[in-house]
Amino acid sequence: MARRIKAADVERLLTDQGHGFSEFEAGEWDPGFRVAQAGPRQVNVFYDGPGEADQLTAITTELRAKGLHVVATQQDRGGRRRLEVTRP
Repeated sequence: MARRIKAADVERLLTDQGHGFSEFEAGEWDPGFRVAQAGPRQVNVFYDGPGEADQLTAITTELRAKGLHVVATQQDRGGRRRLEVTRP
């Protein structure tokens, strides 16, 4: 069973690696990543902006190097791509 994980911890790992936050301004998302707590044992990571697939691949590599378990998924009906991050 996966252990508890906090969105703030994943966010800190990504900012330490030089990734910038995505912010909602003027009706649009600025390029960058966002994290969302999906439960006590899962954090979802999204990337907003051009090169979404490449950025998510890079983030996956970095999080796995830190010992986290990462699964790339897509929301139902062709929705947003995301990374589901857990602690093994």
